[in-house]
Amino acid sequence: MKQLLLFLLLAPVAGIAQNFSAKEINRWEAQAHKVTIIRDTWGIPHIYGKTDADAVFGLLYAQCEEDFGKVERNYLEVLGRQAEADGENKLNYDLQMRLIEDSADAIRDYERSPEWFKKLLNAFADGINYYLYKHPEVHPLVLKRFEPWFHLMFTDGSVSATRTGGIGLDEIGSFYINKEAAKATGWNHSYDETELRGSNGFAIAPSRSATKNALLYINPHVPFYFRTEVHMISEEGLNAYGAVTWGQMFVYQGFNEHCGWMHTTSYADVADLYEEKVTRQNNQWVYAYEEKQKPVRTKKILLHYKKETAMVAVPVEAFYTHHGPVIGSRNGKWLSLKENNRSLNALIQSWVSTKANGFEQFKKAMMLLSNTTNNTVYADDKGNIAYWHGDFVPVRDPKLDWTLPVDGTKSSNEWKGTHPLDEIVHLYNPASGWIQNCNSTPFTAAGESSPDKTKYPAYMAPDGQNARALNAMRLLKDAGQLTLDDLIKIGYNRYMSAFDILLPALFQAYDASTDQNIKQQLKEPIELLKAWNKTADEHSVATTLAVDWATGVGLLLPKARTQEEASNALGRFQEMVNHTTAQQKLEVLIQTLKNLEQTFGDWRQPWGNINRYQRLAGNQFDDKQPSLPSSLASSRWGTLPAFESRSAANTKKRYGVSGNSFIAAVEFGKKLRAKTIITGGQSSQAGYPHFTDQAAMFLTGRFKDVFFYKEDISQHKEQEYHPGQ
Repeated sequence: MKQLLLFLLLAPVAGIAQNFSAKEINRWEAQAHKVTIIRDTWGIPHIYGKTDADAVFGLLYAQCEEDFGKVERNYLEVLGRQAEADGENKLNYDLQMRLIEDSADAIRDYERSPEWFKKLLNAFADGINYYLYKHPEVHPLVLKRFEPWFHLMFTDGSVSATRTGGIGLDEIGSFYINKEAAKATGWNHSYDETELRGSNGFAIAPSRSATKNALLYINPHVPFYFRTEVHMISEEGLNAYGAVTWGQMFVYQGFNEHCGWMHTTSYADVADLYEEKVTRQNNQWVYAYEEKQKPVRTKKILLHYKKETAMVAVPVEAFYTHHGPVIGSRNGKWLSLKENNRSLNALIQSWVSTKANGFEQFKKAMMLLSNTTNNTVYADDKGNIAYWHGDFVPVRDPKLDWTLPVDGTKSSNEWKGTHPLDEIVHLYNPASGWIQNCNSTPFTAAGESSPDKTKYPAYMAPDGQNARALNAMRLLKDAGQLTLDDLIKIGYNRYMSAFDILLPALFQAYDASTDQNIKQQLKEPIELLKAWNKTADEHSVATTLAVDWATGVGLLLPKARTQEEASNALGRFQEMVNHTTAQQKLEVLIQTLKNLEQTFGDWRQPWGNINRYQRLAGNQFDDKQPSLPSSLASSRWGTLPAFESRSAANTKKRYGVSGNSFIAAVEFGKKLRAKTIITGGQSSQAGYPHFTDQAAMFLTGRFKDVFFYKEDISQHKEQEYHPGQ
């Protein structure tokens, strides 16, 4: 915190609870009576309202019932106020958000919102505030009252919704807060976790389905419990079912009676870094642009972080060029960010998409061109299937490498408008009859019917290929007469296609070795790996060996320099083969055996012995407490379901922390049919019936039937009430 003035505020951290007026309370009570929440036998809330705004009010109330803490956490993030709850270590996060997203802009967007949309924003805030009023025992960490404009800071439901053009939090913090670190010339941000995030979306045309109806598979990979399963219904045409990100008012990934939508994280270039040539003139910063000097705009940002029972204030002087905020420096040049992370249109697009009654209406929503982070896989009840690689894609000079910072002094390097929807990479009803996207290149999305890479600029689809996509293509290219259960089976396929690339090099190294000690030491594990079917399984020792060995070999590679480079998983696997010696490959396997022996006493550990699912209060893990074996594994290696597991400081076993979350398989016939599963269960409260009632099903891919129609919901009703009762 050098070179900054820090001072303690006198106000205590806890603050004073917000009082609500009698007028507000009366309004909330009246709206609550227009809302009915029916929780089914899985605890899923089906929220009925007279109007869309009523449904939003009920949705936010129901979310807060399940986990107000997660709702507040998401808004602390987008408001840049996490450090007020968690301390100094979140300052870089807060600074990033405050530089990129200005609350004053969100307030202006709220004021200029269409009246129908303003009602939804008001209902969003009212639903949360009514919950706080009815539950005085709940003590928010920071946010005592929610304002309608808060949601306009959170217009995208993605897990990584903020695009920074490739700059890291460490660089932002070192530039503004820790000035000494800013003297480093290179960047040290790591992108190697890129392939640990992701999602799968499959759309099946009637020609490939058993019932001649289109099918959709919705499979986001996110931190466990990042979203909750809901159903929203109003008398204004809303009837959306799916996953909602905590604190948001729209179904992010899901379906209505006519169509469904699945979002996968896109690497289409939507945010760019500009190298600015900055000098000091007349006691002011200026930057070069077209052989002229333009003044650097400044803005005061006041951050706060929690320290014991007080707040520490951290004033920051932020810099801006016409490109956007300056968020770091490399090699002596300031880097400014051009982006479109939040907007009124983005939130409107998210909402109206959920009410589309078919392809044309859904496409019309997409034409708002405001979704900055997602690919979209689509299917509907008319048999259409479609795919869009991104949505908001700026027009740029295709000769430049936009994955790296570009020269900010030239006007020729500016964005030149936005590509129309039909100009971006897309697929409409491909002849192959199927679409897959696994955060992978769109140029293999539909087999031989895939888009032609040569027809698009590189910045539209810099995404690499990965092992999940290879597995999906292998399973879909010859599939026919698919049922919902068949689609779920494909979605839960655990074949680890990465090892088709990785293991032959290990076997070659072993077979060619003349070191008899190594040959003897590795004889049994090599035999196990050679006999392995490359499918993750809880009873398989080979799965354990392969995963741990490949992880170790991967650590020998240089860090990926860009997110796009990291997304090319197949390229990284080939580097693991080509850029490590035969001796290194064998030594890593020897070390793998030693590590397992040190930790567990014997290297012969079936995967399910050490790879576990556990859900305890506070999401803590404990080897002494009950847990379930998991056959699922990291999707980095090609399994279509994802289960990223980690050991904690106090555990030897590894426990799932992210991957499969809400999943749905949907059939769009004359009557909609769908099956879903969610990580563990609907409830966030340990000891409640729906805390882990779906855990075993989640691990094995046994989905529950969705109660979509009122008669089915009534027959499977567990609880019915108005908010506040």
